[in-house]
Amino acid sequence: MFKKYGCLLFMGLLFLIPSTLSAQNHLYFFPSELSLCGERVPLENQAVWEMMDREFTLIVYDRAQVYLWLKRKERFFPFIETQLKAKGMPDDLKYLLVAESSLRSRAVSNKGASGYWQFMEKTGKRFNLRKNSHIDERLDLAKSTEAALSYLKMLYGLFGKWTLAMAAYNCGEERVKEEIQQQGENDYFRLDLPQETERYIFRILAAKTLLADPGAYGYQLPTGFGYPPEEYDLVTLQLPHSVHLRDLAKACGSYYKEMKELNEELQGYQLPAGLQQIKFPKGKSINCEKKIKDWVKSPKGSPTPVEGDKSPVELFF
Repeated sequence: MFKKYGCLLFMGLLFLIPSTLSAQNHLYFFPSELSLCGERVPLENQAVWEMMDREFTLIVYDRAQVYLWLKRKERFFPFIETQLKAKGMPDDLKYLLVAESSLRSRAVSNKGASGYWQFMEKTGKRFNLRKNSHIDERLDLAKSTEAALSYLKMLYGLFGKWTLAMAAYNCGEERVKEEIQQQGENDYFRLDLPQETERYIFRILAAKTLLADPGAYGYQLPTGFGYPPEEYDLVTLQLPHSVHLRDLAKACGSYYKEMKELNEELQGYQLPAGLQQIKFPKGKSINCEKKIKDWVKSPKGSPTPVEGDKSPVELFF
């Protein structure tokens, strides 16, 4: 009996040894010098080093997640980078988007935050993001990005440091103000903050470290395997009555799912009456303009392009 189980144990160890050696040959460490938005990270502080080590280790070995980030960033980073540059804001802020939603529009937190930038409904309304039964602009990349950058810029104006601005984005400006006052510190790395907020900056740092130099950590995404940026026509319509998105799709030679994925901020099936901006598959809005007058046979009439708008179609990348 002993020989039988002893043999099985020995064979099991033989299988474990190569696995262990392989893991030892692929240990990854972050650089000894790090910065975020131009602010140096004090890695000589052991507590800071361990916080960074925790978040980096959790992410660097999550290969599926990192590869999805690499694919998605090719779709979203060019747009975010352009917006940050136009506003004179640090390019590193694009990694906050990764930490918030993993570049997913439909990300939803257990507290109700939603969209790419994870806005709570109340905060979204502060920055002009509509949320009602018909639309949730937190899911619109362009509008939520405009709101998020405005919010971050406001927070930077309050605290004077991007790390504190990002911390306040996570837990609220009033909480950060209170902690600064109570602790007599205005350095993120010296503040005692909620656990989620303390991990937050390090998740952003870990995302930056990996995505800025993926090859250093064993990640190689072949050319052409990233997700391409979406191209569409942005059309302004004056709707005299509510219409079904399915019918609008048919009018331009598209279909419901394609239109819904381009307009994820739309809730439900119906577009309400009034002035609406709708994304159409690139090039198909021309079909819509030609057919829109007779696409719905209804006594109420059909939606028509905004009167007086000489160039109702705006290309947006």
